[in-house]
Amino acid sequence: MKYGIGHLSVVPCRAEATDRSEQVTQLLFGETVKVYEKKRSWFRVKTAHDNYECWMDENQFQFITQREFEELNTIKPTVVADLVEVMNNPDSNELMTVLLGSNLPKLNKDKVQIKDTMWNYEGSSIRTDIVHSKQKIAENAYMLLNSPYQWGGRSAFGIDCSGFVQLIYKLNGVFLPRDASQQASMGETLSFIEEAEEGDLAFFDNTEGAITHVGIILSSNRIIHASGKVRIDKLDHQGIFNQEKRDYSHRLRLITKIY
Repeated sequence: MKYGIGHLSVVPCRAEATDRSEQVTQLLFGETVKVYEKKRSWFRVKTAHDNYECWMDENQFQFITQREFEELNTIKPTVVADLVEVMNNPDSNELMTVLLGSNLPKLNKDKVQIKDTMWNYEGSSIRTDIVHSKQKIAENAYMLLNSPYQWGGRSAFGIDCSGFVQLIYKLNGVFLPRDASQQASMGETLSFIEEAEEGDLAFFDNTEGAITHVGIILSSNRIIHASGKVRIDKLDHQGIFNQEKRDYSHRLRLITKIY
């Protein structure tokens, strides 16, 4: 087994070893992977933060040693707290954009390091080794309001429903699985919507009963979720009511409290 790290802002991770395959998730700067088989210029990898298997182009991550991998994953990372920040390399004067929730490896006195490359980082950061107040979930979620929907996306430039929830909870020091169906198995299931607090999760199913959507509950019977874009809609015991279409867009399956 080999190990790797994301050295670019945001990289597509695909279902198969080709650029034509669907994007199933993304790797943000500083996140690490375990590396398995190679197929042409592609490697099958498993992301360290959520054990998600996918394929990555060999040019879109860097190999690191097992020792480096273990060092980076011994503690939960410090991450970018702003939607977008710019780092600069003092040696080459190159710039690098980093996005909300990206890891900041070996952050020390505004310096970030990946392998032998140092970057100056002067933006805001959040420690994820601390579980933050639940009130922060809604505050962080509002930062991504109107971000476009993108299958497999995990950033303000394109994000899907479960990627949105996963990213917001990561900012609060809680690491969730990647897919909505996996997230639904976490935490405590609530019996009634009236029991839910701001920051709890609501899950929705399709006509076959499979969970296909998730959102974050807000105060005043509202929900923020990624559907076309990150948006706020009404929520009741039936599901999500889209006020623009004057109809229900998603059918409520269950509500969970993660913490």
